[in-house]
Amino acid sequence: MMEKNAVWPTEIRLNTGKDKLSVSFDGAGRFDYTAEYLRVMSPSAEVQGHSPDQRVTQPGKSGVLVKAVEQVGNYAVRIVFDDGHDTGLYSWEYLHELGEDHAERWREYLEELESKGLSRTK
Repeated sequence: MMEKNAVWPTEIRLNTGKDKLSVSFDGAGRFDYTAEYLRVMSPSAEVQGHSPDQRVTQPGKSGVLVKAVEQVGNYAVRIVFDDGHDTGLYSWEYLHELGEDHAERWREYLEELESKGLSRTK
């Protein structure tokens, strides 16, 4: 059963270059995500840890591509990346949040890389 305020995707499309994923939500907008953004924001424990202070910064992901998008039940997709990462389950709500909060999350990620002396390319 879907929650009253839940977002629901109406279309999920991976571009031919496999570097962009577009998701349209029923009455809640459409968002385009780069593969890099989805990879560095993966909801997996490998990236997020088990608490905010355990989050692992993901450098060198600027060239990552999406190999596959697999539906998981009626609530999420698993995104398989060409660097072997495939453990993140992206719920519809999380994907919508990533779209809504893109500018802020991306800025924080870039600041995190810089503060740790890391790069998007290596």
